[in-house]
Amino acid sequence: MEEWIRETAFVARSSSSKIGAKHGPATNSPGVCMKVLIIDDSRFFRVANERALAKAGYSVITAADGEDGLQLARAHKPDLVVLDMLLPKLTGPEVLRAMRKDSQTASIPVMVLTSLPQCNERKLLDEGATCYFQKAGLTLDKGSEKFVEAVERMLLKTSAAGA
Repeated sequence: MEEWIRETAFVARSSSSKIGAKHGPATNSPGVCMKVLIIDDSRFFRVANERALAKAGYSVITAADGEDGLQLARAHKPDLVVLDMLLPKLTGPEVLRAMRKDSQTASIPVMVLTSLPQCNERKLLDEGATCYFQKAGLTLDKGSEKFVEAVERMLLKTSAAGA
């Protein structure tokens, strides 16, 4: 299980809430990194997104299947979950429903990251996803800036709503 689940912690070098001109806040309080859980069975997407977020200053936890991802969400209570829909053991929709029913994880924002067509977006949002991001929108060959920006927008939006 350890080879499938890794935690990469990067402590913010600055006590301010800004990482740099290109990236928004990666901390929810001075010196504390925001934690993102990526649940994706594609090793390529999992590692690429983990590296992009770690480079932007986030603490990143990853899981390769829905069962491990749900356990990590409960154990670590991340600031955001990036969830693929087509997963082994527990599917993305099953993980999403389980998170929404559990008082420990019900308020954690979930960004659905999937290759499913956008026609599923309304259903996913109705089931509790906070936002939807198509894997086709990830231009990893040209950098992962769009993905990091989407994560930052999501975290800003949810922290503003909670304030």
